[in-house]
Order: sequence, then structure tokens, then C-alpha cells
Amino acid sequence: MSLPLNPAFAATEPPPVMEARRWVEGKSFAVDRPLINVSQAAPVDSPPLALREALADAALNDPQAHLYGPVLGLPALREEIALQFSAAYGGTIAPAQVAITQGCNQAFCAILATLAGAGDEVILPTPWYFNHKMWLDMQGITTVPLDCGDGLIPSAEAAAALIGPATRAIVLVTPNNPGGVEYPAETVAAFRDLARARGLALVIDETYRDFDSRHSGGPGGRPHDLFAAPDWDETVIQLYSFSKAYRLTGHRVGAIVAAAARLAEVEKFLDTVAICPGQLGQIGALWGMRNLRQWLAGERDEILARRRAMTDGFAALEGWRLLGCGAYFAYVEHPFDMASDALCKRLVDDCAILMLPGTMFQPEGSAAGRRQIRIAFANVDVAGIAELFHRLAAFRP
Repeated sequence: MSLPLNPAFAATEPPPVMEARRWVEGKSFAVDRPLINVSQAAPVDSPPLALREALADAALNDPQAHLYGPVLGLPALREEIALQFSAAYGGTIAPAQVAITQGCNQAFCAILATLAGAGDEVILPTPWYFNHKMWLDMQGITTVPLDCGDGLIPSAEAAAALIGPATRAIVLVTPNNPGGVEYPAETVAAFRDLARARGLALVIDETYRDFDSRHSGGPGGRPHDLFAAPDWDETVIQLYSFSKAYRLTGHRVGAIVAAAARLAEVEKFLDTVAICPGQLGQIGALWGMRNLRQWLAGERDEILARRRAMTDGFAALEGWRLLGCGAYFAYVEHPFDMASDALCKRLVDDCAILMLPGTMFQPEGSAAGRRQIRIAFANVDVAGIAELFHRLAAFRP
């Protein structure tokens, strides 16, 4: 007799990135034609040397770095986030409105655990970030898809029509994963107004905020002004990750910006799941915030250069259509008469390219998902992007 399995877990799809990795298991690629892996949106390079040295110094010389810390995170890191984010968004965030988590995925799980339970509903724009959908499925929370169409920008008006008595929150991701698009400030404000009017939470995941073109003086200035409202914390909850900004993926450091009363509920979740976020990762994140502003600006410039290369490449690639591009991602529509999951497996064998199909980011049976592909270019430089397009142009199904 097999042991029982929570039916909500049985109904949850397996992790897409792990599934895609199995497509290349046991396969070899020519030395002069290595695999181009554009499946995962996480930097593979180590943090800059000075940050690694700060981590090493803390590990060797700071006894507190090896002990339990505050459940909601180091006070100095919470203060630094409040200070820098208040300046960046032209608003007011207090340290008591900041909590640190073991990565941004945990931030999402913790916040949603305080907002919704089995039988409740949460609105997710599609294409969605698959880990958000997985958590809702595992909790028995109904995901209500909000179709963003070809432009990949969600509509607050369309979302309003989906709100019912069981709706608890609307989730936005900007710059978007998987779509890459940067949501206009007016779009974000419209969702804030809708959520406030209907008594819902607006959860805005800004994992990729450091690579938003508007942070580098681009058109439109700051991404939004949600924190400028004196009562922002009655509606808005922001999520953030240090993994991408400072290459701290293995240290798992994320953050929540929300009402202090909400974080008191989050503390219950975090104390039960992890007791406290890792000390060394927090020390590294704090050091990075205080010392790596110029370095991070250079990282953003490099990602924006790769975005331009992706945009130019798809403009010249016959039949393919670029739907969105920004942060680490290009989201595209392919021209072939086959489903994107089958196509992505073919591209591994025929082109030595590993990408994720749109079927992993859309509801089951979605016609749009069969035509779409996500390309994560964080670990492919401009020369690698040129080679990617060379191989795609030569592909014949």
C-alpha cells in the first residue's frame, strides 16, 4: 500500500525548469556547437570579488553570522531597503514595513499564505510565472487567468470583470517573467485603484526591478509611484529578490514590503518554515546595496544591450514574432505547425538550443501557449545571441 498524497500536490504540475533539464540528460553536443541554454532566468556567474570577500570575512570573523537571527531579517538590511526604495520610488517606506525572506519565491508563498486559503481565488495575468501558479495549486487556491493578449500588458478593466466573492488578490510581475515587458506606471496605478476599491491585495513582484530600463534614466522615469500614497500599505504588497542583482542565487535572499501588521502574520509563516533567513546571504545583500551601485548599473547596461540584440534579431528572423522583451526575457511566437513543447524538444536535438515552451506559462490547453516560447538571455552575451539567431534561421522542422 502506498502512502497518502495530498491531492492538491498530485494536481500540481512538476517544476518546468527541472523538466526541461531532462530534455538534455544523456545528450552530448559538439565542441564547436555547444548547447545554448536559455531556459533559466538566473545568473550563473559568481558575485563580484569584493562581495565574495565580504561574505568570507563575515563567515570567518562574525560569530553572529552562524546563529539564528531575527525572523523578519537583519534590522540593518531592512533599514537599507526602506531607505533606498523610498528614494527610488519617491515614497515613504519604514523599516517596520520590510521583511527578509529566503528568496522571492518564499516571499510570495509567505504573503499568499496570509491572504488566501483553500477555496479562495487569486487573479494571475497570463502568461504567468509558473512557480506562482504552482504555489496556488498546492494550497487549493483557484487561479483565475487574466489574458494579456499579444501585447502582454494586463488590463485592470478586464481584471475587474473576473473579481468575485472569493477573490483575495491580484498578482502582477514587472518587469515581467516570462513576458519581459515593463508595465506602464498608468497600468500599475489602475490595478492599485481597482484593488483598493474592491478590498483586495495588489501583490507586485519586482524581482527584476534592477534591470528595468526606467531605472537607468529611460523613458517614463521611475516604474510607478505606488509608495507615494500615504496609505499605500492598505493595498500594496511588493516582493523583491537579491538573487539577480548581486548574483546571490544560492544564498536565497528576498524581501517583502508591506504593512507592519501584515508582516506580523508573515512572521508566523517564516518562523514555522525557516525560523529566519540565512545570515550570510543577508550580510552579502546589505554589503551589495551599500557598495555596488555603480557595478549594478553596469550589469543593467549589459542586460539592456542584450535586450537590443534580441529585439534586432527577431526583427530580422522571418516568421517569428517578438511579443515582449525586457529584463532577462524575450517572449516570442514561433511560425511552425507544431506545439511549442514539441518544438522546444526538437530545437535541443536539431539546434542545440534549450528554451521553455509557452505551454509552461499558460493554462492547460491554451492555444496561445502552443505558439509561444520564453527565451532567458541573462547568461548569453551579444555574440551568443547572434549565434542563437544563426541557428534559429537555419532550422527547418
